[in-house]
Amino acid sequence: MTSAPDVLVSDCIDGVVTITIDRPDARNALRHQTMNELADAIGAADADDHVRCIVLAGNARAFAAGADIAEMLALDGPALLSHPRTLAWQRIWSAGCPMIAAVEGVAFGGGHELVLSCDIAIAGAAARFGQPEITLGWMPGAGGTQRLARSVGKSMTMQMVLTGDPIDAPTALRAGIVSEVVPAGGALARAIEMAQRIASHPRAATRLARQAVLDSYNTTLADGIRAEHTSFRALASSDERNARIRAFLNRATS
Repeated sequence: MTSAPDVLVSDCIDGVVTITIDRPDARNALRHQTMNELADAIGAADADDHVRCIVLAGNARAFAAGADIAEMLALDGPALLSHPRTLAWQRIWSAGCPMIAAVEGVAFGGGHELVLSCDIAIAGAAARFGQPEITLGWMPGAGGTQRLARSVGKSMTMQMVLTGDPIDAPTALRAGIVSEVVPAGGALARAIEMAQRIASHPRAATRLARQAVLDSYNTTLADGIRAEHTSFRALASSDERNARIRAFLNRATS
């Protein structure tokens, strides 16, 4: 018998695909199967020319409560180097399509790292965020220390990583982990609304603009500006850009 999938994928509607983690009995814990299905779904959406934005979601109780602890216990250090789980994370990070996390309930451990891997995060008012690995004698291993520090700075990162204590949605908003907090239960609708707005823009422009922002975390200011200008010039010959500018000018003069 084939087991039920851990991840549900919507049809592409108005350029948006919603990918939902669906393990409610396990608070959407990211077992190996879940990670592989997530990477497959994100990769397929990323390769689809009709998809211009991806929304990642969980359920009201949990976006994702972290890794499946029993599975992780069975892995030693060498096994993690080339494990499909590690490769799944790398596949998720390599996607070029903008991604928005719609967070309700808990986003802990790997779930929080999945939020940090997205470009935008919308939180329901009851959402909580944390890196509790230290309480198990471990530490974040999927970018948690690095992406979190780049988002919230040293002190807040140290607090979250070294205490393991979670923060609530308003604190996450002030810290810059999420861009908006909406009433509980409203994160997915708001994320889809924002995704549709992003999807209304030219695909090439959104991808190049997204990459330019991401590059700012990995380069010097001068190198980042040079890379930005290279993409800026590349879009100058875009048929879609030129058509939209002409349409704007025609509206302005009519």
